[in-house]
Amino acid sequence: MTSDPLAPAREAFSQRDWRAARDAFEGSRDGLTTADLELLAEAAWWLGDSPRSMAVSEEVYRRLLASGERRQAADRALRLALEWFTRGDLQVGAAWLARARRVLDDLPRSSAHGYLAYFEGTADMDVGGDPETAEAAALEVEALSREFGDPALEGFGLTLRGIAAVRRGRTAEGFAHLDEAMLPVLAGQVDPLWSGDLYCTVIHLCDELGDLARMRSWTDAMARWSRPRGGTFMFASVTRIHELQLLVAEGDWATVESELGERSADLVGAHGWLAGEGYYTLGEVRRLRGDAEGARSAYALARGLDHDALPGSALLLAAEGRPDEALTALRVGLADATRLGRARMLLAAVELALGQGEASYAATLVAELEETAAWFGTPGLLARADRARAALLLAEGRATGAVDLLERAAAVYRAQRHRHATAAVHEALAGAHRAAGEHDRADAARATALAIYTQLGAAPDVGRLTAHDARPCGLTQREVEVLREVSSGRSNRQVAEALVISEKTVSRHLASIFTKVGVSSRTAAAAWARDQHLV
Repeated sequence: MTSDPLAPAREAFSQRDWRAARDAFEGSRDGLTTADLELLAEAAWWLGDSPRSMAVSEEVYRRLLASGERRQAADRALRLALEWFTRGDLQVGAAWLARARRVLDDLPRSSAHGYLAYFEGTADMDVGGDPETAEAAALEVEALSREFGDPALEGFGLTLRGIAAVRRGRTAEGFAHLDEAMLPVLAGQVDPLWSGDLYCTVIHLCDELGDLARMRSWTDAMARWSRPRGGTFMFASVTRIHELQLLVAEGDWATVESELGERSADLVGAHGWLAGEGYYTLGEVRRLRGDAEGARSAYALARGLDHDALPGSALLLAAEGRPDEALTALRVGLADATRLGRARMLLAAVELALGQGEASYAATLVAELEETAAWFGTPGLLARADRARAALLLAEGRATGAVDLLERAAAVYRAQRHRHATAAVHEALAGAHRAAGEHDRADAARATALAIYTQLGAAPDVGRLTAHDARPCGLTQREVEVLREVSSGRSNRQVAEALVISEKTVSRHLASIFTKVGVSSRTAAAAWARDQHLV
């Protein structure tokens, strides 16, 4: 009796020895049956070799179609569509989705029709954000789940319902559906490729909503699901990138810097969107640490993967003295973004608009951010809206109202363990307290901000705050405050109102400033202050 030369390959596959299985199947490439090719494609996928897996899967699809096994061919086309979309090539993914749809149109109803309905429902939601489309798809998917007893489709239906509920502003209800949707995944009833996509969908939604607590919970769950499946499993790297995103908020920037570039590079050919998000996150850490060139490089890599790299790349332009270009970049990005995508950029746009003297535009953006935050009701979005409104109030000289909003935002960021945001709010609080004449509270808030910035290694922030400490030419702290107000174009009366002192005291401080600095006019004093980076 002649032994089967492929028996060792099939045995290795059954033992989940993916490398041995792949090598054995590849060694007998010409004699593989369609079933053997399916095993080879799956072994390559588990090893993280998505391009090879997809190439073999395309051959499987052609064989199945040629042999009249159209239902199985549709399944393979759907899998290929998801892999191409995940990889980041939307055109090829759409083509494979169209193939699956065309094959299924001629076939009786089956669970594959449910996978197609789920795929199309989530794709429509990503592009247009229309919850009605997702709800209609959920009804169809759930009906097919009951008809064919497919637990994966039950999870897909709940996922569609959950995302639709969140888009309608029923966030708690939506996440209750999403939590339930993961039960078939945890029970091992959903293919790992589709399971990983479910996890990524929900974690990305948490990130967009600024809900770090939920993002941590879902990332921890994904880690428990993915880690036992081995280091070559694509979603192990996906999980780690999500963990590193959370470490940015928690302040472990050294770990992020050491890992995130390599992790992102590993996913370029397999999970293009998340690789782009990883590079963008790396750019953010570098920008905050003062590595402008490194940040620019990371943002460029993100853009190469169709990530807009906003608002970070715009904030980098502003830090380099190009605020008009920065605001223009954000205007363009806002025009192309979804509602939640806009929410990610709005706070930065508000601050830049105020800096450019576009108070009316800033007020419009603040109103939009507040509306979005109230609609979704998540802590991160609400804190972002409070910060934007506070910035507008401060620009209008209404410091007291700004203080209350900033203290509320600070409480949210402390609870979320978002350290840089906490420091930024305390820095804004220092300005608000000082404008309200509460100098002791201003000094305390500034000290808190400086301590956090220093611990994080946020060099530009530390430099900005400590530059004010130098007080060149023997200027007092109060003289520096007067000089900053004057440099912004305020009259003696306006300076007096802002600092809660008399106009006579302002005049006395100005005379002292002119003498110490060696100038004879307000204009010259303002120019000197800018040269000294005091304003």
